[in-house]
Amino acid sequence: MRLISVNVNGIRAAARRGGLAWLALQAADVLSLQEVRASDDQLRGVLVDAGMDDWHVAHSPSTTAKGHAGVAILSRAPFTDIRTMEDESFAAQGRWLEVDVASPAGPVTVASAYVHTGEALTARQDEKYAFLALIEKRLQEWCGNNALAVVTGDLNIAHTEDDLKNWKGNLGKAGFLDDERALLDRWCTDHVVDVHRTLHGPGPGPYTWWSWRGKAFDNDAGWRIDYHLATRPLAARARSASVGRAPTYAERWSDHAPVTVDYNLGDLVGVPR
Repeated sequence: MRLISVNVNGIRAAARRGGLAWLALQAADVLSLQEVRASDDQLRGVLVDAGMDDWHVAHSPSTTAKGHAGVAILSRAPFTDIRTMEDESFAAQGRWLEVDVASPAGPVTVASAYVHTGEALTARQDEKYAFLALIEKRLQEWCGNNALAVVTGDLNIAHTEDDLKNWKGNLGKAGFLDDERALLDRWCTDHVVDVHRTLHGPGPGPYTWWSWRGKAFDNDAGWRIDYHLATRPLAARARSASVGRAPTYAERWSDHAPVTVDYNLGDLVGVPR
């Protein structure tokens, strides 16, 4: 199963810049998207225009702030179940979506998560921690069931100094707070495996986000904030991981780069080969 996760920074803008054309060429089985920023009809229209209308689509748009957030999962195989966050306030924000797909190894759960940036010492940071606590609860449930499961997406946290070029300049700022990093420490000790970092090895980088402004991309002054965090049974089946960094600034179609992981599960059930 080739699983690609990417914050598209607006699916319609990404399509105009060539992002869907790039994704269509990657031989993916499942696509996990964040910041879709579209209605169901708008998303479907973009996929039709890109020749991707044969994909199965699950979508959780924001109903509280239209044109913001929104997560989606696309699959070659049909879904056996689709779920959003149990907490209604976060479900309405379009920040969490999970699906089950069948495979010869057993059902596989893929979640697409978009965690907002936060702001240190504000209510917005408190809300970020509340959302992360709900995600951790879900991770605990997966582990208790020995599930083949992975949370993918933009967590807006750089875990270690290897995950942020200018880490000294971001000490005490949201995205690199001690409490945020300690949370990922706990997750990766007790619940899940950071598949990309494990397969790639030590950094610095590779980064997955760069500001559109200035020379951040050209100087590779980025953050690694996009993850595949898999339960141990699924992580053990991960074979390769890569970041699809654009060759040049002009060829970027999002401020994030896709993270691709290949998992050895056999062919997904229902996928034509």
